[in-house]
Amino acid sequence: MGQIIAVLNQKGGVGKTTTAMNVGAYLAKMGREVLIVDLDPQGNATSGFGTDKTALESTMYDVLFGRANASNTIKETKISGLYILPTNAQLAAAEVDLANEPEREHKLKHALANCAYDFILIDCPPSLGLLSINALTAANSVLIPVQAEYYALEGLGQLLEIIQRVRSGLNPQLELLGVVLTMYDSRTSLSDQVMSEVQKHFGQKVFNSVIPRNIRLAEAPSYGKTIAEHDKWSKGGRAYKQLAKEIDKHVK
Repeated sequence: MGQIIAVLNQKGGVGKTTTAMNVGAYLAKMGREVLIVDLDPQGNATSGFGTDKTALESTMYDVLFGRANASNTIKETKISGLYILPTNAQLAAAEVDLANEPEREHKLKHALANCAYDFILIDCPPSLGLLSINALTAANSVLIPVQAEYYALEGLGQLLEIIQRVRSGLNPQLELLGVVLTMYDSRTSLSDQVMSEVQKHFGQKVFNSVIPRNIRLAEAPSYGKTIAEHDKWSKGGRAYKQLAKEIDKHVK
């Protein structure tokens, strides 16, 4: 099995899904076999690839609870080598349903055991509940998107503490892959201030690639496309291509 990366931040709206989808797209375009696991009940990654969430025969929920195999649930995307393990709103019940399950933190790890991809990117929900714990237990590493906005670092201490607890008790191999700055606006001093704070806290763990605030990036999912298909020459497209190269180089 290749690299399993949990894309996680308990804050909503920081670019987790955008990052998982677009890094996955560019890794696939580099010749890697990539699976996106949609572990967010909102199912934005699923619909972002143009998948009809109402027409799914089986979903991430069924896979977690052993009602379906991952291999039978995974769908192809329009990009060669890029696949999605889809979800829908049913996954919202998983937090409660997992509570009394044996080995509840390991459900996702078991579900992905036979998935042979170069990269598996897990799009996590904006919370630190059982779904996110499952992602951290299954993953080799964590990618944290941080938005270049006020209060960006608030809550990151709690996230790092959870990562450390998972490393201590459930997954000793878990590492912090890095932090990527998203929604960066070069016209504001606030973005620069946040960048300085992030670099001060995380040092070498901050990726050189910075994801700008970009209209083309924001509108791509409404067309059921990644930025690689929608507008690869946009600032957002070029930034995610560079980030994918950094991640690929980092994990070799």
